[in-house]
Amino acid sequence: MAVSTAAPPAPAVTRKLGLAQYAGYASGDAANNLAFSMSSLFLLLYYTDVVGISAAAVGTMFLVVRFWDAFTDLFSGRLVDKAQTRWGKFRPFILFGSLPLLLLSVATFSVPSGLSSTGQHIYIYVTYALLGLAYSLVNIPYGSLAAAMTQVPTERAKLASWRIYGSNLTILMLAFVVAPQIKNSSNLQHSLTITTLIFVVVGAALYLFTFLTAKEQVQRDVPNVSLRQSLATLRTNRPLIMLCLSSLLFLTGMIAASTVGAFYARDVLGNANLFIWMTLLQTVGTFAIAAVTPHIVRTVGKKTGYLVCGAVAIAAGVGIALAPSSTPAVALFFFFLLGVGVGGVNTLMWALEADTVEYGEWKTGVRTEGTTYALFSFTRKMGQALGGAAAAYTIGLGGYVAGRGVVQTGSAKTAVKVATGFVPAAFILLALAMMWFYPLTEKVFRDVVREVAARRVKRVAEAVAREAAE
Repeated sequence: MAVSTAAPPAPAVTRKLGLAQYAGYASGDAANNLAFSMSSLFLLLYYTDVVGISAAAVGTMFLVVRFWDAFTDLFSGRLVDKAQTRWGKFRPFILFGSLPLLLLSVATFSVPSGLSSTGQHIYIYVTYALLGLAYSLVNIPYGSLAAAMTQVPTERAKLASWRIYGSNLTILMLAFVVAPQIKNSSNLQHSLTITTLIFVVVGAALYLFTFLTAKEQVQRDVPNVSLRQSLATLRTNRPLIMLCLSSLLFLTGMIAASTVGAFYARDVLGNANLFIWMTLLQTVGTFAIAAVTPHIVRTVGKKTGYLVCGAVAIAAGVGIALAPSSTPAVALFFFFLLGVGVGGVNTLMWALEADTVEYGEWKTGVRTEGTTYALFSFTRKMGQALGGAAAAYTIGLGGYVAGRGVVQTGSAKTAVKVATGFVPAAFILLALAMMWFYPLTEKVFRDVVREVAARRVKRVAEAVAREAAE
């Protein structure tokens, strides 16, 4: 009697995503940004005005530690691709990594008083590096999850939109909660520590909701991916490489703008509380474009939408740099426009990344969501490093003086305007030049998905035929 060989599973049909899945996925990025956006928006200001470290020294720290963060993404991607549990590949990382991440955010914003200058530098390097590692161990699985939840382009666009909703609601909340503390709190250190402790509770609840609702359902033929398979997928995935390079340039510009946003409100416009309005208007612009992103995907496609939204962001950056400080309404309008442009590009970027997973599987026969997203996130982290450093160095070269209550010179204020407007516009222009040559159009993607599915059906049929013959 012949020994039977188990046939591969039949191709699975993914269920249509519902409100719970979209809201659960959005909750994950809302929680992520309690740590990520808290640091990108306020850490430079905290280190310079509360701890008393120079802007140039903080810029160097951003450059060094965020490059370290980029490599922790690759490490996390390999862990994800090798993992397989009863809860899937991705959700266990989100469940068990969330609390350490949120607690490290508290530590980052709680530099002990009384430390020497050397002690301060050691503390900020160590805590910020550990925060980056913890963020990678949560965010890489979270970002990889979208490609495993659905293969439908419009559903992926909706997931990207909901992700933007989650992250921007957190950013908006941060503006309302933290910005008033910058101006009014007599003890900013104490209030920031209390605020980040509250975020631990809120973030843990949001991550738990993501774990319970956002489940993977796309079939994979190779559950545990080897390092050789991962590298082969990356080596042959030209769309992913081009998207990563464009993302690197785009994130450099975006993070430069966000890093000095609070400085722009306080030192250029003369009112720290205007940061709330800047953030509110950016969020409104982002929500508006995110709501129509699925329509953009259906009508002109992701690549064209990316290019158009990027052009809007460039115009907004130039407007922010040139807006008269005596008329805040003009600057606020351009911050709204920046929200539209940056929000549109960011939303489409997540959907584009998910598409490159299918392309990699089409080229090699192996799905590597973890490594694919890790490389994408690696380049985004490099962009964050360059953007934060570029902003800090720009205001440092302009003569910005660290310390609360310092009246900045005219050249320092001009440097803040350049860092908030011209620097982002220049890097986003370079990002669009790279995206112009991006090859994975909507038609190509549909053909790739169709061929991958056909191969799977063929393998199942051949396996069944072999069993019948035996």
